[in-house]
Amino acid sequence: QVQLVESGGGLVQPGGSLRLSCAASGSIFRLNVMGWYRQAIGKGRELVADITSGGSTNYADAVRGRFTISRDNDKNTVILQMNSLKPEDTAVYYCNYRTPPRSPYWGQGTQVTVSS
Repeated sequence: QVQLVESGGGLVQPGGSLRLSCAASGSIFRLNVMGWYRQAIGKGRELVADITSGGSTNYADAVRGRFTISRDNDKNTVILQMNSLKPEDTAVYYCNYRTPPRSPYWGQGTQVTVSS
């Protein structure tokens, strides 16, 4: 079992920044992928960004150039730095941990609201 604890999120004005953090604990495999997904009201869950334990990153087109994902393998944490936030970034953000082909683990979700 893997437990994911998220922090960060909240309310920010358009153009502002937020930082999300996720700490993984439990049965952590050395080789894994951690990332962030989001789900807006009335929409499906979508990938925001992910990063392998080797440091390779992947971003959704909608956030590339504005968001940066990073990780600390010693602490089993992943960080999502979100800059130049837009109202369309409003969603519940979920931390994700996976070691294919095993089933992924999910955090409880944290609300990000971008509004003036």
